[in-house]
Amino acid sequence: MRPDALGPYEHALLVGAPLALETADGRTVQLDVDRWLAPVDVGDETVLQRCTGPVLDVGCGPGRFASSLTQRGIAALGVDIADTAVTVARLRGTLALKRNIFDRLPGEGRWPTALLMDGNIGIGGDPGRLLRRLARVTAARGKLLVEAHTDDTADEVLTVRFSQHGVCLGPEFDWAHVGLNALLQHAHAAGYRHYDTWEAGGRAFAALSVSCDSRFPHRQRSRPHATYGEQ
Repeated sequence: MRPDALGPYEHALLVGAPLALETADGRTVQLDVDRWLAPVDVGDETVLQRCTGPVLDVGCGPGRFASSLTQRGIAALGVDIADTAVTVARLRGTLALKRNIFDRLPGEGRWPTALLMDGNIGIGGDPGRLLRRLARVTAARGKLLVEAHTDDTADEVLTVRFSQHGVCLGPEFDWAHVGLNALLQHAHAAGYRHYDTWEAGGRAFAALSVSCDSRFPHRQRSRPHATYGEQ
C-alpha cells in the first residue's frame, strides 16, 4: 500500500469511524474497523490456538492478535506501515514495529509462526510475491496462518481507494481478494506443501507450511529471542 494513502485508515483507527474500499469498477467493500479495534472473537481464537511462539503479525493494525498472544505469555511482534496502527498496538501492550513486510525484519527466517489476518493476503495486490516473501521470513517448517476471502472462488487484483460515507479519499493503491481455492494454488506455487483449512465465525482460514528448506538455503534455523529491540 502507498504510504500517502494511509490517512483515512489511520483516522478510522483513531476514532472508530466506518471505512470502505472503493474499487476502480465502482464496487464498495466495507472494512470491519470495529472488529479490528475490539478484543479477539471466536474466529480469531481458532487462529490463536494454532500459534507457536514467537509470532510475527504482519499488517498488525491496532494489534489485537499480538496483544492477546502477549497476554497469554506467547512472544509476539506486530509490524505495520501505519504510524497510528503501531501506536495503538503499543498502547494495547504489545510490541509493534513500523516496517514494510518487504523490508528487512527482525528474526528473518526464524519465525515459528506468521499471521496474515483481516484480508492482509491482499497486501500489494500480488499474493504470490507476498507468500514467497513470508516463506523466507518464517522458520524452516514454520507456519503461516492466513485469512482468506469468504468467497472460495475469489482471485482478483484490484485498484482501490479508501472511502467513507460514499466519498473516495486519498490516492489509489493495489489490493487483492484471494479465496481459499486460489490461496492454495498461490501457496503451492510459492513452495508451501502442507496445509489445513477451516471456517469459524463466518470467516475462512488456512495454515500453510513449507515442507523442505532446500528452496531457501540462506535461511537461518535458530529461533528468535523473545525480545526484539531492532528499530
